[in-house]
Amino acid sequence: MIHANLHTPFETPALKVCGMRVPENISAVAALKPNFLGFIFWEPSKRFIQNPIPLIDPSVQKIGVFVKATPDFILKTIQENDLQGVQLHGGETAQDCKAIREAWEKENGANNTPLILIKAFSVADQFDLSSLAAYEAYCDYFLFDTKGKLPGGNGFTFSWEILAQYPSNTPYFLSGGIGLGQTNALAKFLKSDASKMCAVIDVNSTFEKEDYTKNTQDLNLFINALKNRFSTK
Repeated sequence: MIHANLHTPFETPALKVCGMRVPENISAVAALKPNFLGFIFWEPSKRFIQNPIPLIDPSVQKIGVFVKATPDFILKTIQENDLQGVQLHGGETAQDCKAIREAWEKENGANNTPLILIKAFSVADQFDLSSLAAYEAYCDYFLFDTKGKLPGGNGFTFSWEILAQYPSNTPYFLSGGIGLGQTNALAKFLKSDASKMCAVIDVNSTFEKEDYTKNTQDLNLFINALKNRFSTK
């Protein structure tokens, strides 16, 4: 099974900026050099991307976000948008992840082209960490987001203490309402044992303006904080 071979956390927390949709804003945020940009291909989302993704620095990896999409739709979207990875943000089962992985390998295995596959989980007051084991064979990363009315972008954090007993060797994205107001709590978390497999910080709604574009000034402050204050991994 061909994986993206990214099971080693970054030396410092990487950053994904999700919910990108307006070409000019995509270009401006990409210029800040986050590690990942996320694009939502789920029509009910207010962050659903309808415009073509502009050319950006190839060091910024493009992740498509899907909610219970078919393998055919996902593969077509990857090809049309030159995506480097997919984030499954619905109630996908391990078998769904397997089907997407196998469909990708059938189309691209001969080229040994990697695909980053991220499975997102919604976390409330409690979360059954043992449920992750079934997904490990098919996913390069997990992502933990706050459970809310929508699959993502709800703007609230969950208790990161839930991850203190994280049982997996699969690195994860930490998501859910993270912004400039969480820098102290985030710095404390990143020094704890619970963050050992935390590879990427995922931000979205807390950096948005009223039109759902991202505030590049605030993002730049946050990126500098990640580089300077959080260089503890």
